Amino acid sequence: SSLRALTGLQPFEGEILFDGRSIRGMPPHRLLQQGLVMVPEGRGIFARMTVLENLQLGAYSRHDKPAVRQDLEQVCTLFPRLRERLQQQAGLLSGGEQQMVAIGRALLSRPRLLVLDEPSMGLAPIVVEAIFEVIKSLSRDGVTLLLVEQNARLALASTDRAYVLDSGSLSHCGRSADMLDDEKIKQAYLGE
Repeated sequence: SSLRALTGLQPFEGEILFDGRSIRGMPPHRLLQQGLVMVPEGRGIFARMTVLENLQLGAYSRHDKPAVRQDLEQVCTLFPRLRERLQQQAGLLSGGEQQMVAIGRALLSRPRLLVLDEPSMGLAPIVVEAIFEVIKSLSRDGVTLLLVEQNARLALASTDRAYVLDSGSLSHCGRSADMLDDEKIKQAYLGE
């Protein structure tokens, strides 16, 4: 998959540039140090660890403890439900709460590029709405996001630019708002 190649988890042909430099052959931990952080499909939380421990893992390579505490506070402000559950085992949370933990953990690493792989998968509509409000908020705050999402309408409504892959090939690209108004896109991908 493209995201696995981007995050150093899978070898690839060709070239991927991050911040103008090739990342070919760069191991995942080096990519993380460069600021490329992924929230994987399925969330990848540590079920037997507490919510707080999961979040703190996002900052394991940071040495600026006061700033980490401040970022943790910001994550708890973004996701108030997590503040109430900091000492609870992460595996006991709902799917939506686990997604919040995964995004919060990623934010604690201070990403320059935050890659979100199917953040709405398997979540109740009301939780999806809350997650995407946070995604929009992060974007407004200047976090660069790469979002892979099957819910085309939600993805287009939450992003600046969009790229549509059809059977592995790029079929459309452009401003997300323009795609929401494009009749071909509406028929092919939005069910209209």
